[in-house]
Amino acid sequence: MKSAARSDVVILVADVCMEATVRGLLSRWKSLGIRQVQFDLYRHPEKDPGCRTHGADFLAPLRAKYEHALLMFDHEGCGDCATSAIGHEAVLGTALARSWGDRAAALVIEPELDIWVWSRSPHVESVLGWSGRRPALRDWLVQKEFLVNATAKPSRPKEALEAALRHVKKPRSSAIYQALAEKVSLQECVDPSFARFRAILKKWCGVNDER
Repeated sequence: MKSAARSDVVILVADVCMEATVRGLLSRWKSLGIRQVQFDLYRHPEKDPGCRTHGADFLAPLRAKYEHALLMFDHEGCGDCATSAIGHEAVLGTALARSWGDRAAALVIEPELDIWVWSRSPHVESVLGWSGRRPALRDWLVQKEFLVNATAKPSRPKEALEAALRHVKKPRSSAIYQALAEKVSLQECVDPSFARFRAILKKWCGVNDER
């Protein structure tokens, strides 16, 4: 049974855009296949490198207040791209286990959060300000060599997003990430790191979880 004194999960993220994305996703708990959860979000002041090097220490004092802890950051810009995202997750999982046991996990997004943006959902064009434009957003990205074809994902997802927003004169903001997280079909996002994010939450807070 879940302790009455503990909230469900604390999530440490690298920046405000990741915070907004997670907040938007957790508002759609039914679509994630989980129960509604009590959660708190923190941003590490040193962003991705801080999450990688000090994230486990940041979360350790919170182990009595939460059932679970999730540490999230981008592989790109974390300060050690020589180690794979999965490698970082394994190392940080061991570090988290010293305080949390099996109640915590690390999620490293490869190459970065923006890869989650590029689903096939029509809401992507709408949120990014491309509705009704010609060429369509994905065709424009092919023209600008961000995509090899209109069904692919960009190898440089953040640069592709920034270029698309500049073209329509729309500033990049955390509100865009939250709006996408709240609207885009979660079935359309097949990125491996998103699948791991969803699997972690379902393991901890799945709809059949009676804690």
